[in-house]
Amino acid sequence: MSFLTYLSDQHQQLLTDALQHVSAVFQCMVIATALGILIGVLTYRSPWAGNLAILSTASLLTIPSLAAIGLLIPLVGLGVAPTVITLTLYGLLPIVRNSVVGLRGVDPALVDAATGIGMSRAARMLRVELPLAWPPILTGIRVSTQMLMGIAAIAAYASGPGLGNEIFRGIASLGSANALNQVLAGTIGIVILALLFDAAYVLLGRLTIPRGIRA
Repeated sequence: MSFLTYLSDQHQQLLTDALQHVSAVFQCMVIATALGILIGVLTYRSPWAGNLAILSTASLLTIPSLAAIGLLIPLVGLGVAPTVITLTLYGLLPIVRNSVVGLRGVDPALVDAATGIGMSRAARMLRVELPLAWPPILTGIRVSTQMLMGIAAIAAYASGPGLGNEIFRGIASLGSANALNQVLAGTIGIVILALLFDAAYVLLGRLTIPRGIRA
């Protein structure tokens, strides 16, 4: 069976797996983004705290993703739970690092000016510091998403959702007529989804980053 014929025959299952893949990555990115920015906000003022946050999240990436999922299975079982936990933890580093770096890079004179006109610390953070730090934070989110698109495929090992199931089915049936088609379909699908996510982030950047800051 040719690859195009396989895609035609299996398009419904591939679409379902792709939607599950997108949903898993998107939900985990929302959680990782909220946690990563919060960690950055809480730690960037202190050199040791910010560096500790970056080092701690970086250390998580030294754990092989397959091992991380395997270690979680006895604790939370198979399926969605180990997928969400693993992806969220793996997605933290670029966001935490760029949040800390971005917030530290805000011009102190602008913060002093905001203080001078009576802004509270929370108002300065929400209206001055975070908007100015948003470009590097968004870059971190983009990098994190690209990482998670690939790592999410490993979740099929724990009966997780997504296109990884297609890849694992192909690997498990190597030598069969459609083994290569399954691996190719899952791999190409993940690449396409990653490109679509990145295009969405480019659009988000154009909508949320003022032209003067982009320049």
